[in-house]
Amino acid sequence: MRDRDLVRGARIALAAIRLFNGGTALAAPGVFAARTGVPASMEGAVLYPWRMFGIRTLLIGGDLLTRDEQIRRHALRVAVLVHASDTAAAFAALRSGQVPRRTGITATSISALNTVLALVARRELRS
Repeated sequence: MRDRDLVRGARIALAAIRLFNGGTALAAPGVFAARTGVPASMEGAVLYPWRMFGIRTLLIGGDLLTRDEQIRRHALRVAVLVHASDTAAAFAALRSGQVPRRTGITATSISALNTVLALVARRELRS
């Protein structure tokens, strides 16, 4: 596989993960809330942050796939910061015991994978 294909594949994989997670968080925030230990029966304000996460994630995922080069390049520039801060936040929640251990490990792992994909995809900016 050529380096160019790897970089493009990382960008597309990152966008796909974002679109799936963002769509799920926006359309079914209870699913994400339940994964963090919040009872699925909770409603209202407890689900609001998941919807905010969902729309943010959908928009960035879409920006990674757009044909508009300026928008795509911006998304590639900020992706590493977004995912690295998500990874740090997930790890901090795990270390402090704010979330169940399994939830913290899963969130940290997914965010770390996204950070790696963002780092690889960012190499597209060199072209």
